[in-house]
Amino acid sequence: MSSTAKAKKGFVDRFLNFVEVVGNKIPDPMMLFVYLTVILIILSAILSLFGASVASPQDPTERVEVFNLLSGAGIAHIFTNAVSNFMGFMPFGQVITVMIGIGVLEQTGLLSVALRKLVISVPKGAITAALVLAAILSNIATDAGYVVIIPLGAVLFKSMGRHPAAGLAAAFAGVASSFSANFLVTPLDIILAGITQEAVYAVDPYYEVSILGNYIFMAASTVMLIIVITIMTEKFVEPRLGKYDSKNASAELPDDDASELKDISDVEKRALKMAGIALLATAFVLSLLVWPSWAPLGPAEGARMTEAPFFTHLVPVLVVLFIVTGVVYGKVTGDIKGSADVSKHITTTMASMAAFIGLSFAASQFVNLFTVSNIGIVMSVSLSDFLQSIGFAGVPFIIVFMLLTAFVNLFILAAAAQWMIFAPIFIPIMMQMGYTPEFIQLAFRVADSPTNSISPVMAYFVLILITLQKYDKKAGVGTLVSLMIPFAIVIYILWSLLMFAWMFFDLPIGPGVGIYL
Repeated sequence: MSSTAKAKKGFVDRFLNFVEVVGNKIPDPMMLFVYLTVILIILSAILSLFGASVASPQDPTERVEVFNLLSGAGIAHIFTNAVSNFMGFMPFGQVITVMIGIGVLEQTGLLSVALRKLVISVPKGAITAALVLAAILSNIATDAGYVVIIPLGAVLFKSMGRHPAAGLAAAFAGVASSFSANFLVTPLDIILAGITQEAVYAVDPYYEVSILGNYIFMAASTVMLIIVITIMTEKFVEPRLGKYDSKNASAELPDDDASELKDISDVEKRALKMAGIALLATAFVLSLLVWPSWAPLGPAEGARMTEAPFFTHLVPVLVVLFIVTGVVYGKVTGDIKGSADVSKHITTTMASMAAFIGLSFAASQFVNLFTVSNIGIVMSVSLSDFLQSIGFAGVPFIIVFMLLTAFVNLFILAAAAQWMIFAPIFIPIMMQMGYTPEFIQLAFRVADSPTNSISPVMAYFVLILITLQKYDKKAGVGTLVSLMIPFAIVIYILWSLLMFAWMFFDLPIGPGVGIYL
């Protein structure tokens, strides 16, 4: 090995060790917010003692002062509002509600079967693109992409005489580095919009953040990402890996591991067909709630269609679609024999949400106290005035914001947890620069996703590494990260350029939602 190669390997190893050590020292997301809340309370007392204040963004004739959370009134607020903070925390209610529907889809097996059918049914020449599409679409579920699509990608490529590591990498890039993109509305859209709404209240209590606020851009991003990951896999990664040698596989690797690629059963095919019919029929019935002039969820007179209650309260609509489709699929396959089975699937999904419930309680206290303390307003106004005085705003500020997001994401991989920290700080600053909250959220999503696949502290990283080691017994953490770094870098750059091009042409990023206020 050349000295240059050794130096590169040494740098990668040192960087990975740094990320792993720092990431392991960061508390789990729930405790992280507990510690941040304690720091916030102490900081509010210090800033209040020194009389920190700024002119109100809504009325420059008034001053906004930091509220001391350690004062008698502050302590009373903390204890008397703890429950209402939690119950009124928008992301919590929305996510728990939508997961009722997604749980039925996932527990009946509809999602995994549909994704597998998508991958194995396309022509050979389009198999990479189909794999990436399935990986991106899998983000509507909690773990289908990591558990089903990534191992399937490796098996699929091996069965075709291609390098299984390339299939694994393409699927991993689609699931993790493209996490925010999708043609569908996903739980992430709902979670982030809810967090954004909470942060906007401090600046404009009348602004309503749209769940579909990033949809147009993310749908376009999905097309770009499929093309980019496909080209990178076939033109760069596979040639670099060379021909696969099965002698490198672990001794435990079975000869018939491609059995997972067998077509789905006749019962599953019939169930998918009936579920598709049910989806279309339900969508038609639901459309009657918004499209006709007499529709109860239609827009008010003179309002845009996207301002209709149907779209501003989209979560119940999605839940109905998911439950009906999942129940029909489960009925045909025999997985659902009665209402008790539906309840069982929902209960199983809710059990998996325990960590999110704890996180929501801790985060709701932090977000509320951050708002009540006025630290966010004082900080954002002061920093915004300073940045504008030195001419550091607009695109340069967005670039720095996105670089910071990508770096922090190496250590705090939960997008919701990171956005809960970033949103109260950056949304007020960037709204004063003239950007819509939805665009600020979009910039975060574009920067947050690409580095998901190169952080050794990711929950599924070990699982994916074990999958890779089935085909290469010498593979380690550095092997997997070095395989994914090109994807992370290229996706980050091209996705960012697409976003800036969107800014240049001032295109809508969602139905009725633009970039600038």
